[in-house]
Amino acid sequence: MNKYTCHCSNTLFFENTQCVACNSEVGWCPACQRLTGLLLSPNGTLQCGFTECQASLVKCHNYEVEHVCNRCIVANSNEVSSSSLCDYCRYNDTIPDLSVEGNRERWYRLETAKRRLLYSLDSLGLPYGKTEDGIQPALSFDFKADTNFPGNQWKPMGDHEQVYTGHDHGKITINLQETEDVEREKLRVSFGEAHRTIVGHFRHEIGHYYWEMLIENKEEEAFIRVFGDYQTPTYSEALERYYQDGPPNNWQENFISAYATMHPWEDFAETFAKYLAMVSVLDTARHNFSEVGIDPTQAEFMTMIKSYQNLGTMLNEMNRAMGLIDLMPEVLVPPVIEKLKFIHQILSAARSGASLQTSNHI
Repeated sequence: MNKYTCHCSNTLFFENTQCVACNSEVGWCPACQRLTGLLLSPNGTLQCGFTECQASLVKCHNYEVEHVCNRCIVANSNEVSSSSLCDYCRYNDTIPDLSVEGNRERWYRLETAKRRLLYSLDSLGLPYGKTEDGIQPALSFDFKADTNFPGNQWKPMGDHEQVYTGHDHGKITINLQETEDVEREKLRVSFGEAHRTIVGHFRHEIGHYYWEMLIENKEEEAFIRVFGDYQTPTYSEALERYYQDGPPNNWQENFISAYATMHPWEDFAETFAKYLAMVSVLDTARHNFSEVGIDPTQAEFMTMIKSYQNLGTMLNEMNRAMGLIDLMPEVLVPPVIEKLKFIHQILSAARSGASLQTSNHI
């Protein structure tokens, strides 16, 4: 994550909507790709606070009206209005029922995590989009809750609707229950997970999205060599076996998480989520602690791994000093590093428009 400043030179954070120093409203300017203080222009419209930019801006509808976003749109056409959605909010197909108390706050937490996900994808130069953008699968998000969830945060479409967090042909669904700290911690402990976070769900599910975009019918042979045959056993058979028997006792020797042992698709998604987390940590370190950070979009793969491991040792010790769980608890054993390397190669090829076979990665 980059480090941002207001036009008054105060530090801004990615989620800010107001500068605490000068009280200016804050928004993301797509013209200069920065978080900026928003100024009023002489004609009463908003403009980017940076003198070298000064783009005319309109707040995203979900910023101006719903207060769950902090991004703006360049006001360069008559089609842009207060009802327009920003480049990130345009992917929402379903939002929570806002007549239910607390759902706006839950939606805000989801949007905050989603913006961090899409920021990482943009930083890596990865393709994603909607059908009208010529992208397949088309990306979209559904934010819903179970009908039996306390408060009934989603209007039921049936008598026994249950929402499963998951991915289906480009549609990522997140259950609102994941925004509740207590409920999420219960699930983390129940499933024996090191971490369970909202942004972690987004990173996992986008892994399934990129499997469909970049692997299916393109790089399946290479995928099978690294992650195994995804057809035997079938996904449903593997799922039933996992929830009946659990992971193997020695799963840490080959997998990034217990859930990754369930099926090669889940192994890929879990490892993909770890790769995005690694990129995010290294990028944040680069912009805030130059002496320990590297540019994860340019660095060699093993340089990334070594830098991440060094940061992990330091940050884990800091967390332990405060009585907190490890920030980076996973042990990157050689089989996991090979899987991360495969993902690095796939994404590097996607960024350059090449395939694994035609690139120099393999």
